[in-house]
Amino acid sequence: MRRRRRALVAFPRHRPRRLRSTPAIRRLVAQTSLEPRHLVLPMFVADGIDEPRPIASMPGVVQHTRDSARRAAADAVAAGVGGLMLFGVPRDEDKDAVGSAGTDPDGILNVALRDLAKDLGDATVLMADTCLDEFTDHGHCGVLDARGRVDNDTTNARYIELAVAQADSGAHVVGPSGMMDGQVAAIRDGLDEAGHTDVAILAYAAKFASAFYGPFREAVSSSLVGDRRTYQQDSGNLREAVHEIELDIDEGADIVMVKPAMSYLDVVRAAADISPVPVAAYQISGEYSMIVAAAANGWIDLQAAALESLVGVRRAGADIVLTYWAADVAGWLA
Repeated sequence: MRRRRRALVAFPRHRPRRLRSTPAIRRLVAQTSLEPRHLVLPMFVADGIDEPRPIASMPGVVQHTRDSARRAAADAVAAGVGGLMLFGVPRDEDKDAVGSAGTDPDGILNVALRDLAKDLGDATVLMADTCLDEFTDHGHCGVLDARGRVDNDTTNARYIELAVAQADSGAHVVGPSGMMDGQVAAIRDGLDEAGHTDVAILAYAAKFASAFYGPFREAVSSSLVGDRRTYQQDSGNLREAVHEIELDIDEGADIVMVKPAMSYLDVVRAAADISPVPVAAYQISGEYSMIVAAAANGWIDLQAAALESLVGVRRAGADIVLTYWAADVAGWLA
């Protein structure tokens, strides 16, 4: 005999608002947590500057000198931030067609990695962006062929050299971000052959061509003319993104990442549903800057909006979030 469904009453026995009545109850039943250990702070270290240089389109973020990077990194680690992702910004005169400054042991990124490895050791997870775009005079993420297109296999050979140089300099994690086919397998083989079997690979597995990268190009003093749509993914393609993630896992990625984060939470969720390895998401420059700009105009509360955005990325399934607010959030949550 079918049981009759209980009719709704004005005051049902189950009232969800009971579990929202105080901050302590809300904290007790929270289904998604945001902690400093979940966060990675991206940092830009520039060659040829004597003082930190503000990035106009990213208020509150700077191109660091080597010394200021050391101080900021130490402060972030002391606050409990989970890791640091370093980007090098060479002088324009040091850029060339193959990004030689990226593999030069005395290039700014490798020198900065050695600085922080010496200062911090294993107290943090030191990551390096393993890409050529900051170091090339054309601004693309790879080596160009005679027709001006990015050559996949030649670029992968350069990525191996980049990854080994970064590992030699003290990186715990290398982050290939150029979206070349086969880049993870090539780098894994190269690291292993160089004796860096313990260095992990954070693969930018689903990196989309996005309008939200604009401020980042100022941050790294990019020389890019045009776009990167021949190798970064189309924003409408979820199945393709899942396929890219699966390929990188099969090639040996230790962590897979979705970039950007906030406009691609469905991709983060899809990655979390299939991935046996940790999933990261990058809250990119434009996502950061639009919240800062709205707060500067008095339209939203900066801290509340930043925290809400990060909880959203975590709720979608990200184990790790790269965000320019990482150190700030650690202070807010203390």
